[in-house]
Amino acid sequence: MAAATIVHDTSEAVELCPPYGLYLKPITKMTISVALPQLKQPGKSISNWEVMERLKGMVRDHQFSALRISKSTMDFIRFEGEVENKSLVRAFLACLDGKTIKLSGFSDILKVRAAEFKIDFPTRHDWDSFFRDAKDMNETLPGERPDTIHLEGLPCKWFALKESGSEKPSEEVLVRVFERFGEIRNVDIPMLDPYREEMTGRNFHTFSFGGHLNFEAYVQYREYAGFIQAMSALRGMKLMYKGEDGKAVACNIKVSFDSTKHLSDASIKKRQLERQKLQELEQQREEQKRREKEAEERQRAEERKQKELEEQERERRREEKLRRRAQRQRERELRRGQRKLERLQAEEQRKLQEKIRLEERKLLLAQRNLQSIRLIAELLSRAKL
Repeated sequence: MAAATIVHDTSEAVELCPPYGLYLKPITKMTISVALPQLKQPGKSISNWEVMERLKGMVRDHQFSALRISKSTMDFIRFEGEVENKSLVRAFLACLDGKTIKLSGFSDILKVRAAEFKIDFPTRHDWDSFFRDAKDMNETLPGERPDTIHLEGLPCKWFALKESGSEKPSEEVLVRVFERFGEIRNVDIPMLDPYREEMTGRNFHTFSFGGHLNFEAYVQYREYAGFIQAMSALRGMKLMYKGEDGKAVACNIKVSFDSTKHLSDASIKKRQLERQKLQELEQQREEQKRREKEAEERQRAEERKQKELEEQERERRREEKLRRRAQRQRERELRRGQRKLERLQAEEQRKLQEKIRLEERKLLLAQRNLQSIRLIAELLSRAKL
């Protein structure tokens, strides 16, 4: 879906659900085709931007609220133009359709054709013929008859519960908005189901220009009259949001009747069974993850314990090595002390022996002196006689 655009004039908007600021605004688009001349000079080209500016200049008293190129070929350029109000479309068509453009540098004139935009919206004949001809539909059963609207491109934020603080769409708000047309039997917002993408292989989250999240929804009416009123009200309309500040923006939404039995009892039951299977698979995966996590934790615990034991063993060996080294050091010191003591004792013994020898020599000398004295005395005493 296209991006939301600012709405300056809300006079043509009709109420959808004012408590949520939601309105419907007529689609005011036109298709403009500009026929291009055959380019005679090689390398020369026509500027799409210049053509667009010339178109803007042709509607003198008004201006487009949006103008974009939808297709560009060698033969023509097709534009989609949008104006503020439905009443302006005729005035714009009168200024554009059948007129011509003269571009600077080109001798040929460019013819302009403009027409009101053809809205792609299913008619009553479309759904009546579809359900009449479908062989696998039972129009007595809900969801297998024209009772369900399929909406795409709804802005999430516009359908969020105000007090929730979330920007996720709410089924409660969806019911509040669309029960305006009749009693609702069922609704479904696929993006709210966490298993839906896995069940269908589709992505239900879509982004518009600017990154705003859009969603798709199914609204099933209990009575055919509600479906008819809703389709009639939505035909040719944009969805408009008007804030508390009075500022309004609008966006295009795609509306179609559901042809897939999306909200039939059989489809709902099938999705419930698939969801149950996926939940069981998820539980099994979670259980497997839990067991794997526990196994990893046990393995890590065992590895930590093994590392602790190895570290303790290394520490024990280191301490044992240090103890043996200290023991050897003590033994070396003891041996050195013992040798030193032995040397000291030997030295003292030597000194003592030397002292004894000297004393013995002194004693011997003294004895000899004494003997000499006695001998001399004896000789002297004999000499006196």
